[in-house]
Amino acid sequence: MIAAVFTADDGILLAAVVILLMFSAVLALAETGLTRMSRPKAKALVDARHRGARALQRLVEQPEHFLAPVLLLVLICQLVAATLVGVVAARLFGAWGVAAATAFEVTVIFVFGEAVPKQWAVRHADRAALLAAPLVTALIGFPPVRWLSKALIGIARFVTPGGGSFDRGSDVTESELLAFADVALADEAIETDERLLIHQIIEFGDTIAREVMVPRPDVVAADAESPAEEVLERAITAGYSRIPVFHESIDDVIGIAFTKDLVRAVRDGREKAPVGEIARTAHYVPETARVAPLLREMQRGQFHIAVVIDEYGGTAGVVTLEDLIEELVGEIVDEFDVNEPLIEPLGPGLFRVSGKMPVAEVNELLNAELPVDDDWDTIGGLVLAKAGHVPAAGEAIAVGPYELTVDRVIGRRIGAIRVERRVGEQLTFVPDAAEASGAPVTRLP
Repeated sequence: MIAAVFTADDGILLAAVVILLMFSAVLALAETGLTRMSRPKAKALVDARHRGARALQRLVEQPEHFLAPVLLLVLICQLVAATLVGVVAARLFGAWGVAAATAFEVTVIFVFGEAVPKQWAVRHADRAALLAAPLVTALIGFPPVRWLSKALIGIARFVTPGGGSFDRGSDVTESELLAFADVALADEAIETDERLLIHQIIEFGDTIAREVMVPRPDVVAADAESPAEEVLERAITAGYSRIPVFHESIDDVIGIAFTKDLVRAVRDGREKAPVGEIARTAHYVPETARVAPLLREMQRGQFHIAVVIDEYGGTAGVVTLEDLIEELVGEIVDEFDVNEPLIEPLGPGLFRVSGKMPVAEVNELLNAELPVDDDWDTIGGLVLAKAGHVPAAGEAIAVGPYELTVDRVIGRRIGAIRVERRVGEQLTFVPDAAEASGAPVTRLP
């Protein structure tokens, strides 16, 4: 039964309810748009000169400054609207009217005040954030709102354990960047080659010199007392333009002989001159040096080869500018290089792998889980560590569910290893990982 007649005052109150719900919907849209906006994306919008982008960037730099006032205003709008509807319904229809109005208002607030604006903001995050930024900036600058929200936040921090500190952390982690590249490829925003380059650039920062160097046994070097013509012949045969020069032992590298300097010496009649007199100054780096700063150091110092030193001061190997660039763009093969495959299939689940391949790369290429440890870098080192001696060709080593069979031994080095999984699913080749590595790979038929 109707308890009273609808009056002009009731109309004003209901109009206020509509306005409050509309304002609440706008604030809900602003909340979703701003919280979904990252600092890198906001900077990209500023660089693209979008209207409101600078205000947006200032907001996302300190989200704690806008989030509390926005949530407070949303709560005030919805509570006041609910109270006004309750007042009107109680006067017109009594207790049952309040119950019906409450159910109706919950539905309206959820659909039009929350779900609709937030779903639109999720689908159009950039537009929502740009539209909301000027409004939110004005609201949080309004003194009453700012003072009230700060007071309430202070109370919340006081009663919350550890609430007095705020650790923003990082917006984007390395793993997220890699995932972004994968998603961008799936959305056809970037090409496959661009995705691979992004992966290799990010991984480049974690690589050290020991992982990319030419190891000591493979280094072509010359004694300082060797004649220039002999060293020149060795360099031409090996196809190198630079050769380390040592005194008595390769652990004492005293310089680098340039092929062009040797040619000049031979042309000038100094073919018998000791190469030590012709060699230029050598550069030295520890084997734990990060390759990213090493690349910049090589660029600044204008040198193309460095001697890698181990923890005891001995020569661990050499690293060249080409080695570093190959970590970014993949293997660079010229007319002097022998393009031997580092991994090749021998049958279902059976692969022959070069002993010098890093274990992490083998895991990626074959979807395997061979152990990675600081005691070894390569799969050859893994076999040596597990065997405890230099194995002979044909000797098999069990490593968890995998069987590693030595396929070829060169002196005291393991040249190639057959890898097979005896327990569980057999090994499978991962083409995308092979493309990323850039290593010579024999393709599966």
